[in-house]
Amino acid sequence: MKQAIVMIPAGLLLLAAAFRVAVAGGPAGKAGAEQAAEGDVVRVFAGARLHPVSSAPLDDGVMVVAGGKIVALGTREAVAIPAGAEVIDCRGKVIMPGLVCTHSHIGSPSGGDMSSPVQPEARVLDSVDVRAKSVARARAGGVTLANVMPGSGHLISGQTLYLKLRDGGRIEDLALRDGAGGLLGGLKMANGTNSIRGAPFPGTRGKSAALVRQSFLKALDYQRKKKAAGGDPEKAPERDLAMESLVEVLEGRRVVHHHTHRADDILTVLRLREEFGFRVVLHHVSDAWKVADEIAASGAGCSLIMLDSPGGKLEARDFDLRNGAELEKRGVVTAIHTDDPVTDSRWMLRSAALAVRAGMSPARAIESVTLAGARLLGLEGRVGSLEAGKDADFVVLTGEPLSVYTRVEETWVEGRRVFDLERAEDRLLAEGGEGAGDDVMQETCCFTK
Repeated sequence: MKQAIVMIPAGLLLLAAAFRVAVAGGPAGKAGAEQAAEGDVVRVFAGARLHPVSSAPLDDGVMVVAGGKIVALGTREAVAIPAGAEVIDCRGKVIMPGLVCTHSHIGSPSGGDMSSPVQPEARVLDSVDVRAKSVARARAGGVTLANVMPGSGHLISGQTLYLKLRDGGRIEDLALRDGAGGLLGGLKMANGTNSIRGAPFPGTRGKSAALVRQSFLKALDYQRKKKAAGGDPEKAPERDLAMESLVEVLEGRRVVHHHTHRADDILTVLRLREEFGFRVVLHHVSDAWKVADEIAASGAGCSLIMLDSPGGKLEARDFDLRNGAELEKRGVVTAIHTDDPVTDSRWMLRSAALAVRAGMSPARAIESVTLAGARLLGLEGRVGSLEAGKDADFVVLTGEPLSVYTRVEETWVEGRRVFDLERAEDRLLAEGGEGAGDDVMQETCCFTK
């Protein structure tokens, strides 16, 4: 059956360009003008095998990008190429959505300190170094969006931040915002052995859960007093940054990203979720295969790490690569993350392949590093699949995504190329070697490092 040709109105291209400038903004001056100009170019990626993720793969595909958005995609017969567009020959290549890492520590983020096990007021926003080579290496792995997290040594270690891995030297250049301009992120929580230590930290799992319950009870009281004040500053309680963060969780405006491994710890998280009604993503869940039915019944999503070597913490001793397959069988929204530097972001696709080796379907494995992650972050309307109207975040590969022989050739964020294997500095990041791990290359008259 002959497909109808998708015509792209000029007005839609202009609207996409205007949207790109309005939302993303950009630095002022000449660099900002050049950035905006590149984003406004209409580009057509032609001839590749497209993996939209939200639909079946397309051979000899065509994808039109303008204004930082995907304007159209389909087969060569179905999509009209706009006049004057820059056409990029992608024959023999594979294009898929940019990878979404739901749990990362790129940029050396930090949250709470040792003064308390509960510090929801701490923000990784104030600690991430976006110039760090770890951010650039993530682009080399095809990662275009990352949930950057504080560590798991606290019951509540602080607020996470969703970063688009655009080029930029300031956190504001990469931080993802909602339509009202607010920063997007979640709240990092943890249980198990990581947060068990000497006072003031808890010494047992039971005390850990009790401290978390007490914190949310205080937040409920703070929320009640704020509502009772009715906007009157004289009646409102003194501002409390920690309580404000927990109230955002209680009101569903901030999702909990919860580090948890053992089956009993996973069930503890689900009990707390049931009691206080917050949204939660279960991270790591080494024992997910033991309590897969309970996870599915709760409706919680999971973000898995795929470990392929022995070692690590004792509570992860029963980790099984079949976690992805078992959760898939039960319809659980399942993402796979790197926990970079636990797994280097350059090997994120390999993690998905390990899940397939253990029984997860290839389609769901590809979804686990793209659209499933976007869903868990509440960003599926913007990223995670190749669809008209979504951000032009995508990866150009040399072959099929799950093949060990496949390499990331290019990474694009909002229609701008942020990694190119043909550039010497990018190839160094992708392959390693002297200087690949140095945030600054020093050079003087006396020495070169």
